[in-house]
Amino acid sequence: MIIFRLSSSRFAEDLSGKGAELYGGRWNSVGTPIIYIASSRALAMAEVSVHLHIQKIPKDMMMVELYLPEDSITSLPFQELKNNWELFPYSIQTQQIGDDFIKEKRFLGLKVPSAVVNGDFNFLINPRHDEIQKIRVINISPFRFDSRIFLKDG
Repeated sequence: MIIFRLSSSRFAEDLSGKGAELYGGRWNSVGTPIIYIASSRALAMAEVSVHLHIQKIPKDMMMVELYLPEDSITSLPFQELKNNWELFPYSIQTQQIGDDFIKEKRFLGLKVPSAVVNGDFNFLINPRHDEIQKIRVINISPFRFDSRIFLKDG
């Protein structure tokens, strides 16, 4: 399966999960390394865009296309998520799900719902899994945000 990650050029080939480990996120607490990947280029852009400010539109972004073997993935049973799991600030429940996924090391990837685009999916990758080398970077290409995304009326 082909999956996508939008990142600054500096970290385009970094599959350590260090950024998420330092800052935490929806699916991991601070101290737990995890790699967030999107199922499409558009979703990767949307997931990054919600964290950007108009004054700081990055100029050095890269779209990273990766290969992830489908037999290395499991899916989160979505019915187990509590109501409002997608709200911000992040839920301790979703962070615990990701933390447990990393600790258990049963699968390389976990399919989870996107909180940004309802009906789309992201993948959490365990950088400490024994099969991390099965993920291959296929292509890295420059990515430019269309400035109209960030225009404000008025």
